[in-house]
Amino acid sequence: MNTVSGIVLAAGESRRMGGINKLNMPVDGEPLLRRTVRTLLSSRLDELVVVLGHQADEVQTLLQGLNVRTVINPDYREGQMSSVHCGLAALSRPCDGVMICLVDLPFLTVQDVNVLIDAFLHHRGDIIVPTYEGRRGNPIVIAYAHRGQILGGERNLGCKRLIERNPELVTTVAMDTDHVVFDLDTPEDYALLQRRLTQMPVRATAQ
Repeated sequence: MNTVSGIVLAAGESRRMGGINKLNMPVDGEPLLRRTVRTLLSSRLDELVVVLGHQADEVQTLLQGLNVRTVINPDYREGQMSSVHCGLAALSRPCDGVMICLVDLPFLTVQDVNVLIDAFLHHRGDIIVPTYEGRRGNPIVIAYAHRGQILGGERNLGCKRLIERNPELVTTVAMDTDHVVFDLDTPEDYALLQRRLTQMPVRATAQ
């Protein structure tokens, strides 16, 4: 049976959020990190690893009671790709693909995740990238068998540049909503999120 495992990148310092760790910020009554992880756990991912770094001890308490593995990236300040490498090393089960998910996707749903899993398993592309109205988003899926070629050992590359450097390996999947491109980086993003939650409470709930 073909499988896709997942890695959640939750090691960053939330530098643009004005001194607040965004992983703790409530989204419809639930901390952002917990909400994202719970959504992924409800999908068809076979295994899920959460990579922590900044304030790891405090952040880990947000996952209490969830059936998820965590790993600490001591080099998280080196950039996003250091956490990708850390997460790949922590996977314990064989898989065909690995979904790399940013933690700050508050509208991401189980359906969104499963659409990308299906796209990878059916199309067998090396890198699956969701898009919305032409904008590339997250999470992405990479073929486990090609992880060395794709990641190239560059720990400070970042997923965006990884995609830009390997266009021949990318298959894009057009999504019906902006869930894959709406992320939380700044207080202004969070204010917009709150307005949308008020206006669309049913759609905002991860299902």
